[in-house]
Amino acid sequence: MKQLTFILLCLCFFGCQQTTPQKNTENNKPKKTKAVSSAFVFFDSIFSKKSTYIASGFDFPVGKPNANGYYNAQKFTVNDHLGDDWNGTGGGNTDLGDPIYSIANGYVNFAEDIGSGWGNVIRIIHKYKGEYYESLYAHCDKISVKKGNFVTKGMQIGTIGNANGTYYAHLHLEIRDRILMDIGGGYSKNTTGYVNPTKFITSNRK
Repeated sequence: MKQLTFILLCLCFFGCQQTTPQKNTENNKPKKTKAVSSAFVFFDSIFSKKSTYIASGFDFPVGKPNANGYYNAQKFTVNDHLGDDWNGTGGGNTDLGDPIYSIANGYVNFAEDIGSGWGNVIRIIHKYKGEYYESLYAHCDKISVKKGNFVTKGMQIGTIGNANGTYYAHLHLEIRDRILMDIGGGYSKNTTGYVNPTKFITSNRK
């Protein structure tokens, strides 16, 4: 009887070991392709040469520095939104052409009109406390910077637009802690690589 009990316990133990799901830590790590690894080397190099452009803190991209005169019309994760939509309190297109400011010191890595629902897009790489972040500003009416420019916190980089009339004017802002991802669609249930812009800025003021 003791021998049978021992065998049953062994079978139960090994059966549980096989069916218990294991945490996949690899999926939680940032993907470092050859291109991304090369980019890290590049950014390390340029920020070591231009250390004054390393970020020391963050402000809001409109109504600087505290988003005065604006409200967050569609917050991060609401309706699977991957950013924050900043609108002027006047509503409609009253904020069309208002200035957009860089949220921190950084390097402009992209500044182009990509059409579709995105319109003019600016992407800035920030080095902050030894880590890299990327801020993305979409639907801009005008772009005041170009790829390769260094920017400082509060510097005007463009103006609020409506993606060539696709929407009422507003700024779609994303902050990513996994840099150089594809542009994406602005909405997804999967928030890997994205951070809550308002919470991040509020937690990292100077």
